[in-house]
Amino acid sequence: MYETAVTVIGLGPMGQALAGAFLEAGHRTTVWNRTAAKIDPFVARGAIRAETASSAFAASPLAVVCVRDDAAVHATLGSTPPTGAALVNLTSSSPAQARGRAEWAAAQGIGYVDGAILTPTPSIGTPTAFVLYSGAEQVYDAYRDTLASLGGTATYLGADPGRAAGYDTALLDIFWSAVSGIVHGIALAGAEGISGRDIAPYAQGIFGLLPEMMGRFARQSDARDYPGERSTVDSALAGIEHIIATAESHRIDVGALTASKAVIARAVAAGHGKDGLARLVDTLRS
Repeated sequence: MYETAVTVIGLGPMGQALAGAFLEAGHRTTVWNRTAAKIDPFVARGAIRAETASSAFAASPLAVVCVRDDAAVHATLGSTPPTGAALVNLTSSSPAQARGRAEWAAAQGIGYVDGAILTPTPSIGTPTAFVLYSGAEQVYDAYRDTLASLGGTATYLGADPGRAAGYDTALLDIFWSAVSGIVHGIALAGAEGISGRDIAPYAQGIFGLLPEMMGRFARQSDARDYPGERSTVDSALAGIEHIIATAESHRIDVGALTASKAVIARAVAAGHGKDGLARLVDTLRS
């Protein structure tokens, strides 16, 4: 017996994981994708094929959309879907796009919740999944149990439809900045004749520092209090200058490092050289 009817619009890797989790949980699942061949494996598992995005949206009281970006959401659903349906948008977008999509949904008479999936595709349907939601509370409450089929932890952040995307964007900022540091460090090590395999064990120590730093910087930033007993903005400026000089000597791109140095130098010029590194949060805001 079916639990609840749900539609999944978009069968990219994450959309496939979402549809699979709903099917596994016993929900009557309708699927639609622009490339029709991607639908076949789900029909074989018991899903219902929708011939158009509009008919997919109309097939269930709850539609979950997960496509490439907000432009793809508009291209898929922009032709006035039926009123009265609920839409949970798990497409990665900016906070402004999420709020704009909520306004669009309200104009169509659609209850709207925006979501951000914080864990990779294989986590969906397992205890390790983590999804943030924001937007219409009545919609989230009505379909909380259905969405629980996606597994793991779900957190509702409030009525602002851009809230989940705000969290997601800030966390992705941290992630991609870290990725930039990893690839740049490996490139710099290689230029000095040090293999990635040789430098990697030492980098683990740096990664181990970051969880404590994140919590400490967050507390100091919230309190606007930046003690410099551990490290200072002055020391950061000295350190980044020799990294840039070394990288430039090997003709390695220093664009990201130069941008970081500019922020640090601005803090020093403003008289904050003796403050702790969390002071740079305020420098970025000014």
